Amino acid sequence: MKPAPFDYHRPQTVPDALVLLNRFGDEAKLLAGGQSLVPMLNLRVARSPHLIDINDLSEIEAIGISPDTIEIGSLARHHRLATDPRIAEACPILSAAAATIGHYAIRQRGTLGGSLSHADPAAQLPLIATLLNASIRIGNHAGDRDVAARDFFVSSLITALDPSDMVTAVRFPTLAPSCGWGLEIFSQRHGDFAIVSAAATLQLAADGTVARVALALGGVATTPISMDAITAGFAGHLPEAAWCADVGAAVGASITPEDDSRIPATYRKELAGTLTARALMTAAQRARRTSP
Repeated sequence: MKPAPFDYHRPQTVPDALVLLNRFGDEAKLLAGGQSLVPMLNLRVARSPHLIDINDLSEIEAIGISPDTIEIGSLARHHRLATDPRIAEACPILSAAAATIGHYAIRQRGTLGGSLSHADPAAQLPLIATLLNASIRIGNHAGDRDVAARDFFVSSLITALDPSDMVTAVRFPTLAPSCGWGLEIFSQRHGDFAIVSAAATLQLAADGTVARVALALGGVATTPISMDAITAGFAGHLPEAAWCADVGAAVGASITPEDDSRIPATYRKELAGTLTARALMTAAQRARRTSP
């Protein structure tokens, strides 16, 4: 199928793009990698009288790394997130997650800002942004603002973006070298969105017990969800297999996914518990290897 007719715009600067967004409002869509938008337009699931192609906006492609933060322009491609050695060193779970997105061709074109703005609850980058509570910079003709990732995702395919807004950058916290991490993604076929995914970071105290643990799940609700309220109660214990299983069981019991035509809710709950335990086990192993 072909998309419905639209007017094509190709601004050369971010301010020019924001002016167009302000002019056309909800009649416009931003086109970056197009990995989700173009199929939706071709199938006429989505229609837009105006497409604003932002691929010339090199000012929002940069990656900057400080001791505490990685700031990544929204036009950075998934492949770059997956292969940049600076990101792999400063925030390895972000690199690992980007490397699992779709297939090679998708990673070459898909962008960080596009993935976050599309807000698929099973996608990898919204999961990592939620886990680390990244700060999302939103540009608007009236001025910029920053929104925490856990406030940015409102529901499935719905974000805190207004029609005249555009994600311009994302700030992820760096991980301490002693911080272990784990990422588990379960999908039916290679390259598919996850049925359930779990991501964890874990730091150990000097006595080998868990000092801090963070966990997020994808695919079990209309947005990725942080499970910090559950995991906080499990700090202070040795992260052995039984501990990981106990956390997984508590997480599985705490979520309420919905049944759908393919996957029963009970399956997602059990899978969430299993993947949580695996992610924590991997995070604990990495933390033991790197803890001073």
